[in-house]
Amino acid sequence: MLIGVPAESRTRETRVAATPTTVTALRRLGYEVAVASGAGQASSFPDEEYAAAGATVVGSDEAWAADVVLHVNPPTPAELDRLSSGATLISQLAPALDPGLVGELSRRPVTALAVDAVPRISRAQALDVLSSMANIAGYRAVVEAAHVFGRFFTGQVTAAGKVPPAKVLVVGAGVAGLAAIGAASSLGAMVRATDVRPEVAEQVRSLGGEYVGVPADEGQGGGTGYASVTSEDFDERAAVMYAEQAVDVDILITTALIPGRPAPRLITAEMIASMRPGSVVVDMAAAQGGNVAGSVPDEVVVTPNGVSIIGYTDLPARLPAQASQLFGTNLVNLVKLLTPANDGRLTLDLDDVVQRSITVVRDGEVLWPPPPVQVSAAPAATAAVAPLVHREERPVSSARRFTLVGVAAVALFLVAGFSPNALIGHMTVFALAVVVGFYVIGSVHHALHTPLMSVTNAISGIIVVGALLQLGHGDAAVNVLAFIAILVASINIFGGFAVTRRMLGMFTRS
Repeated sequence: MLIGVPAESRTRETRVAATPTTVTALRRLGYEVAVASGAGQASSFPDEEYAAAGATVVGSDEAWAADVVLHVNPPTPAELDRLSSGATLISQLAPALDPGLVGELSRRPVTALAVDAVPRISRAQALDVLSSMANIAGYRAVVEAAHVFGRFFTGQVTAAGKVPPAKVLVVGAGVAGLAAIGAASSLGAMVRATDVRPEVAEQVRSLGGEYVGVPADEGQGGGTGYASVTSEDFDERAAVMYAEQAVDVDILITTALIPGRPAPRLITAEMIASMRPGSVVVDMAAAQGGNVAGSVPDEVVVTPNGVSIIGYTDLPARLPAQASQLFGTNLVNLVKLLTPANDGRLTLDLDDVVQRSITVVRDGEVLWPPPPVQVSAAPAATAAVAPLVHREERPVSSARRFTLVGVAAVALFLVAGFSPNALIGHMTVFALAVVVGFYVIGSVHHALHTPLMSVTNAISGIIVVGALLQLGHGDAAVNVLAFIAILVASINIFGGFAVTRRMLGMFTRS
């Protein structure tokens, strides 16, 4: 089968659905590849590189007439007319937001797969173009904000004075939000982040951010891997938090999106008006209606109080080479799934949950929306088990406890009274060694060593104390063995602490 890669017609679009590297991968699956002349020019992939990778450079009509067409953006009706009968279109289609496009597809004998509808399950991560593009968009949002902000992100102390670090708030800690947190933190800013899912707090902290939560009594994940619609009570409490943060931060980046719905409005005009002059807001949801009041798609709006609101909808396209490579790799992984025999023939299996989820139209038949896919791990229902009958355990009384301690003390006294002096000395050594071994491992936090390391350090402590007490007894063989024992045990103890210190140093900022 022939795979066609036409050029993108959307304004400001610089990406391409296949790169020379991914063309090679597609050919290894048994496909022939035809790339429209100039399709990769904006991504710095000239026609010569495609030809060297084994693709055929063709005209635009030939690329659209292929058996399988790879595309980045939803095609226009005119472009759909160029598809051949029975063709398969693989592209971003946004079927939940564009029912008109679904209708156009159903009027043609084609199959359409929406790569932006991949379910959030583990085995589909390699196909998830939304995550790939969101990662790039989050990074680029920080770059755009830094450009407009026009000041340092990191704090500095210079001979000319002290420069405080910029304060950044990221709303939404999904893929785009985490990428923005990491980028802003690496630039030296003080980063805060919030999300409707409190479980992402650890991820925020791992990237150098501070999690700012909204107290909630309900889960907001919806079991889909995406954020879901929140309650009115939650929204009211969140609005109070946003208002408090807006007054304090310099950069505000919003990433909140709910699949199949317009973007939720989170930042009001009053919040924007409370921000300091020169502050920057990046609304990454501007294409879906915007999270920020006053944002305009593909424009930078400056408010009367001097706040710049960036509404760019082409953030991934502003890093075209890498965005094209990641997008193309996602499509290669999808084509691998659709080509189980590696014979260059596309096979659609609707019994597979991933393939069913992305199938919008098959041979003109509308299959959208797909059955819901449960992503969250819900506890499995367990069959009722008859309770075990057991004897009730009574707590040990104080009298019984004191009796046991007394009996043990008398037994120890009798053993010490009738035992030879050598045995008493060894018991003393053992008791002291246990104490030393306990303190050797007790001074290290449990998260920094394994149970095996704890046991070996405790044993080494016992060996060191015992060997020290054996030195100087006059027997040369005993002295040599004691010295060797002390040396080996000390290497184990101090070596363990040295390795731990080195591991901790890897997580210390210079």
